[in-house]
Amino acid sequence: MSEGQKFQLGTVGALSLSVVSSVSIVICNKALISTLGFTFATTLTSWHLLVTFCSLHVALCMKLFEHKPFDARAVMGFGILNGISIGLLNLSLGFNSVGFYQMTKLAIIPCTVLLETLFFRKQFSRNIQLSLSILLMGVGIATVTDLQLNVLGSVLSLLAVLTTCVAQIMTNTIQKKFKVSSTQLLYQSCPYQALTLFIVGPFLDGLLTNKNVFAFKYTPQVLFFIVLSCLISVSVNFSTFLVIGKTSPVTYQVLGHLKTCLVLAFGYVLLRDPFSWRNILGILIAVVGMVLYSYCCTIESQQKQNEVPVKLPEVKESETDPLISVENGTGILADVAVPNVPVWTSNKDLDA
Repeated sequence: MSEGQKFQLGTVGALSLSVVSSVSIVICNKALISTLGFTFATTLTSWHLLVTFCSLHVALCMKLFEHKPFDARAVMGFGILNGISIGLLNLSLGFNSVGFYQMTKLAIIPCTVLLETLFFRKQFSRNIQLSLSILLMGVGIATVTDLQLNVLGSVLSLLAVLTTCVAQIMTNTIQKKFKVSSTQLLYQSCPYQALTLFIVGPFLDGLLTNKNVFAFKYTPQVLFFIVLSCLISVSVNFSTFLVIGKTSPVTYQVLGHLKTCLVLAFGYVLLRDPFSWRNILGILIAVVGMVLYSYCCTIESQQKQNEVPVKLPEVKESETDPLISVENGTGILADVAVPNVPVWTSNKDLDA
């Protein structure tokens, strides 16, 4: 098997793992939050990251991967930024309507494209831009409902978008610059993310829900779903770093919207959530955009390989563009994701 085929196989596996784990955790969190009333999303996310770190530490002791220390300041800054972005996304959802929150999530793709164009000189063809526009339009039709604006909510949404975009770009850049795997980066950054959210989580959840996470009645059923959610989160967090490392932040956001459509469909089929012609139309349009994006990425990557057949190991260390040689051989459909952000308000919001 050639290196290109191995890369494609690994990419397909990473994308599949991301989709399956994210849809699973959304369904689990939906039961935990909407049915059992455990609405402490930020604190729950800190537990997710703590369990992920413990799992990776066990894997390290079993020598399943190699610990590779690198720039401590970069790791700390990256971990704290990731934690802040998750908190800001939860605040955005708390101080805005569900519709405006969905618009915030949609804004991540064009913002990422803009940042990569300005700071990394990444060029996006008109076909890619068109497919992304169709995708965003479809997801908007399927998910965006009411749009209620307020100053505080708008500022929080803007900060959430910026921090999320920068964190996802850093995920890719750090892996390429320091030549570390997604597992090595996740292992080193997890403690900082978990600590950041563990400190601000109870306060943030109390502000948004007017409840105390430590005073909540933890029944056996609640504990079961919390443990299940934490276990699934290991796969979610790992696949997030894996996908961004193998593809690009933009492709990861496209994958996130695919998962949104799948969650909507699963919610209707399994949980009997309300579903309308608007949801169906939006999902169909979004799928068209995803297919076009996949097709355009495949064609362009093949053209690049034919024009400049450069092997990955020969890339110079000075080339720190997060998308250099990353999209070659992909073209697979590829969110939130930001890192895993469970839903805390209502059944309407189905992102994770």
